[in-house]
Amino acid sequence: MQPADFLIEHAALIATCAGPAPRAGSAQRDITPLRNAVVASHRGVILYVGPADRLQAEIELQPDATRVDASGCTVIPGLVDPHTHVVFAGDRRHELQRRLAGASYADIAAGGGGILSTVAATRAASEEALASQTRARLDEMLACGTTTCEAKSGYGLTTECEVRQLRVLRTLDAEHAVDIVPTFLGAHEIPPEHRHDRDEYVRVVTEEMIPRIAAEGLAEWCDVFCERGAFTPDEASEILNAGRRAGLKPRIHADELAASGGCEVAARVGARAADHLIYADETCAEALKKGHVCAVLLPVAAFYLKLGRFAPARMLIDHGVPVALATDVNPGGGFSPSMPFAMSLACFSMNMTLEEALVGATVNAAWSLDRAHRVGSLEPRKLMDAVVIDGELTDLLRVGARTIRNVIKRGKVVFSAR
Repeated sequence: MQPADFLIEHAALIATCAGPAPRAGSAQRDITPLRNAVVASHRGVILYVGPADRLQAEIELQPDATRVDASGCTVIPGLVDPHTHVVFAGDRRHELQRRLAGASYADIAAGGGGILSTVAATRAASEEALASQTRARLDEMLACGTTTCEAKSGYGLTTECEVRQLRVLRTLDAEHAVDIVPTFLGAHEIPPEHRHDRDEYVRVVTEEMIPRIAAEGLAEWCDVFCERGAFTPDEASEILNAGRRAGLKPRIHADELAASGGCEVAARVGARAADHLIYADETCAEALKKGHVCAVLLPVAAFYLKLGRFAPARMLIDHGVPVALATDVNPGGGFSPSMPFAMSLACFSMNMTLEEALVGATVNAAWSLDRAHRVGSLEPRKLMDAVVIDGELTDLLRVGARTIRNVIKRGKVVFSAR
């Protein structure tokens, strides 16, 4: 008999998403639902998920245990956001107004806006200021059901500023309820001081930044923005292979603004994830499938950037590529911290089913971060991370409505709408 100190009971439905990861093809619709079930945990780790009438035979609920009454509710795993740029300084909301007036992403960048605008503000910010601003964004994400997120550097583009961003993430990972998976993205853009010699900047990234960050244990992943006007496929391969040699696992921004060759790079270097993929075609899909690469799609960014198209989620799923969803929280195009909003866009703009979107926001997202053994589903030995939805699963798609009743992290209620 195992003791439990936390229990979710009386739920109308528990969408456990339990089972192997990642889900691909028709398996991406499998949310492994349970009715008349409960979830019990001890010290933040799930012990039991199953029928309520068998609980007493397997679990001894401690007298002071926390009991969450989920009557009339749906319970899902804590949401996992596998692509964010949450640590930055500055404000680019004025760019949204320009975009609404007809300016393109390229127009704004050519006028001194875009990534380099945020780079200037982030370089000027103290570590304390960066931490304060990032903490507030994490609070917003948590209220939307996110319990684990990836977070990138990439708004420093100098060794010291990249280190500063990653140190902020390490501090907040220890302090905040949201678990943070850190990614080094020194190859986000060519900084102004290196525009005359991009080879030198690639050298700085590979020979100075990566060794320093690896030595301090500040990042788990290495990312590159492989895009026209940013980094070429050859440069991306060089940087990601340098990261791998230093112990940083590869992932990549690919095919967002045009066909960039990023999918092929992802497959070639053994990346776990290729992100954005708005211009991915069937050849890309075959490369990703063959390379066992997860497609991380960011419909929120496509929406706010007014790109006029979304990633071909239906095609990718039909080709057997596991699909995950993310918000792309950032100052220029990731204006929403809400994974439920990303799910809504996935359903209504990318032709995903609700079940596929839920798997994409939980167990597949966790797998894309190499975390599926700990989060992304409700099953024994995983963390007690869960979201209680006021109503049915479809209510999660009611953008703007207060449908999230509780967010649970490691067996503690860390957000309550009541």
